[in-house]
Amino acid sequence: MRIWKQVILSLAVLLAGLCLWLFVRPDAASTLESLGVPRQLVSFLSPAATGDGSAAGTPSDRPVAQGAAPSGGQGAGQGGGPGGGQGGAAPRGALVVTHAVEAGTVNDRLSAIGDGQAIQSVVVMPQASGTITEIRVSSGQKVRKGDVLARLDDEEQRIERDKAQVALRSAVEKSQSYRNLQSVARLDVLDAQIAEESARLALSTAELNLRRRDIVAPIDGVAGIVAVNIGDNVTTQTSIVMLDDRSEILVDFWAPERFVTQLKPGLAVEASSVSRPGQNFSGEIESIDNRVDSASRTIRVRARIDNASDVLRAGMSFQVGMRFPGDSYPAVDPLAVQWDAEGAYVWRVDEAKARKVRVKIIQRNPDRVLVDAMLDAGDQVVTEGLQRVREGQPVRVQGAAQMKVAEAQRT
Repeated sequence: MRIWKQVILSLAVLLAGLCLWLFVRPDAASTLESLGVPRQLVSFLSPAATGDGSAAGTPSDRPVAQGAAPSGGQGAGQGGGPGGGQGGAAPRGALVVTHAVEAGTVNDRLSAIGDGQAIQSVVVMPQASGTITEIRVSSGQKVRKGDVLARLDDEEQRIERDKAQVALRSAVEKSQSYRNLQSVARLDVLDAQIAEESARLALSTAELNLRRRDIVAPIDGVAGIVAVNIGDNVTTQTSIVMLDDRSEILVDFWAPERFVTQLKPGLAVEASSVSRPGQNFSGEIESIDNRVDSASRTIRVRARIDNASDVLRAGMSFQVGMRFPGDSYPAVDPLAVQWDAEGAYVWRVDEAKARKVRVKIIQRNPDRVLVDAMLDAGDQVVTEGLQRVREGQPVRVQGAAQMKVAEAQRT
């Protein structure tokens, strides 16, 4: 390509960029004029930046009336320059969309995953060694405290009991005879009484050993899978069956450290299980651990959940939720939060003008952001049209007229 074509193409690109800058930046006209560019040339490149062209011949050093914006300034791009040749028509302002500030609560809900366990669980083991001769419980069966679950062979224990009964009868007869005879020495009578008492204790021991051949339920509950069969030789360390009292379920979960001062026994808890989607179970905190885990910065909490309908099982995982009266902060739409070199801010519409309000973000949620700022519930903050908003600049809220009409009709 020839050099003169390259020069013409470069000038065309620069001219197009300059025109785009004048169109996008409301203060571009004043910037060019401050650099010495004639106002007539600026008006030719972008009439909208300086008004409708009627003020093009006005000297750039014309004094500006008090309270009016300079020619070609922030209000110049809004449909006519202030104080121009059209009788000083007021600028229309940038068209924006606003959203009302709401009141939000921070840290108002605790959500955690917990593990469920029966309110009481017992692994049943025999109190003596022997061979299983009878099993009287099955998996899933409800049992009461004292019910016989299984039996061991007891022939030897029955014989020992019968022998103890015979020895007791002999000791009783001898003791009674010695007491009725006057010729028997007092020491012999005392020995006969001691022998009777010993026989009674031997019988009690034999009966106890016989009772221990029965494996009984120590609590009310539901039986799990029976781990033995008839004919198995078991010891006092052999697990026969596990019983769970699941009339209530205990759920252990870990709460973040910031909730420590708010957690107290008796507070309401809601829990849900993956096995029962859409169904919530109510309960309350039963106990709280006495220390915070230094590694995870959490504290262990135990909740008690009623299971009268018997739909929950020990070992289930639960989604636990709790609500707290947290601190209240203004809540704004996430689109309203902007950033600059000094930090975050929002544009608040005050008397049809934009005001920059600095904010400190407290909590981010998917639908709103909680901030610490000089904002009240009901204040309107800009969410769309932010590119053309400037401090103190007039703005036009989309749908404001319709909103006023609707409010007038309601009143």
